[in-house]
Amino acid sequence: MSSKTFPTLSLEQAEFDLGARFVIGIDEVGRGALFGPVTVGVAVLEVDKHGGAVAGSENAWPSALADSKLMSEKAREATFTPVGEWVSAWAVGSASNEEIDRLGITACLALAARRAIQDLHTEIRAKIAAAPGSALAILDGSHNWLGDTLGPVAVKVQTKADRDCVSVAAASVLAKVTRDRAMVDLSRQKPALEAYGIAGNKGYSSQQHIDALRELGPTVLHRKTWLTRILAEDALF
Repeated sequence: MSSKTFPTLSLEQAEFDLGARFVIGIDEVGRGALFGPVTVGVAVLEVDKHGGAVAGSENAWPSALADSKLMSEKAREATFTPVGEWVSAWAVGSASNEEIDRLGITACLALAARRAIQDLHTEIRAKIAAAPGSALAILDGSHNWLGDTLGPVAVKVQTKADRDCVSVAAASVLAKVTRDRAMVDLSRQKPALEAYGIAGNKGYSSQQHIDALRELGPTVLHRKTWLTRILAEDALF
């Protein structure tokens, strides 16, 4: 029997039952990477389409959907399109390594979320803008790094929401696959990145990545402000 925890619609349904028409799942990926952007996924559920959905029902979410960290790369790729088709709307936004160095990670999380929101389907954005009190965002984590990004739309911060809530798990998978694909494509375009293992580690601090940083130094796509400790460990003074 699998020990993996799968998300449910319980929290979203509770909000629908209280009168919400839209629930917006939000999650980030790449926050702890040394290389490349931080990416935020946004997935919108509508009461008319998703209210009352249960696992295995006709309008249920893809059965393999889970927190992206608990899924294999193959499973995430296989789930990406079905998840994108199941939600009412979704988008992904990013903030670059240069912006992270200049503005800091918290500001860039909000910036990436703002870009994702702006990229949502126009019709969904218009519906939410017309009645912001009918929408609620569920944000994975322990604090609201969105700030005022969503304006009058309320935000519920939920620890392990990417594990427990289908809307946030959907946002997690959509963001993770999008960012991972970008890292792999970048590695193919720039063969010099092979030394850092970016296609495999996706910019996180694997041993190969750290060894290459110490031997070759950072690239223009590294977060320079994140490398002080790693690059200082071999210093004599």
